[in-house]
Amino acid sequence: MGYLLQGLMLGFGYVAPIGMQNLYVINSAIRETRGRAYRVAFITIFFDITLALACFFGIGLLLNKVPILKGIIVLIGSIVVIYIGYSIIKSSPNLSTDIEIEKSFIKILRDTFAVTWLNPQAIIDGSLLLGGYHAYIPNGMSKYFILGFCLASFLWFFSLSTIVSVFQKRINKHFIKWINIICGIIIIFFGFRLGYSFLKEIFL
Repeated sequence: MGYLLQGLMLGFGYVAPIGMQNLYVINSAIRETRGRAYRVAFITIFFDITLALACFFGIGLLLNKVPILKGIIVLIGSIVVIYIGYSIIKSSPNLSTDIEIEKSFIKILRDTFAVTWLNPQAIIDGSLLLGGYHAYIPNGMSKYFILGFCLASFLWFFSLSTIVSVFQKRINKHFIKWINIICGIIIIFFGFRLGYSFLKEIFL
């Protein structure tokens, strides 16, 4: 039970800071119906948990053995993340449920995969963090720790989507547009930062 709680608390501390995943879930919950927002949240949870499991069980070893893979992830991640941010800024706010604004399932998978698995900082930080804990925790207890960590991801994104959706009706189009712009700018910033990291690795 102690290791489960440790994983839960560490998971909250890791996922709670506002990053690309949180911004994507918030933006979806503001713009879409609660059912569609939950779909985005659950797909995000799926990719976040799979990334945590991969980090916990050794993706860092793969990056160390294949250094070029890190550069590829950074470059592709930069391009995709900038595109997502631009799309959010360009999008027109619409509160009418009579108009179809739902993204296709494939597009949601693509975007949630991008903000999770194409975020090299999350992969590197997650590998170092969870890899270190995996080495520290007794073998028999590691499953409880990673279970708690994954549970934190589920509780956080589900709660975030729910809270934003509940207050969605009180939000007007002007406010949504500004949220889109702010979220888009922040996400684009993440994208350019990844691009800078890629160029720094090559030329410095």
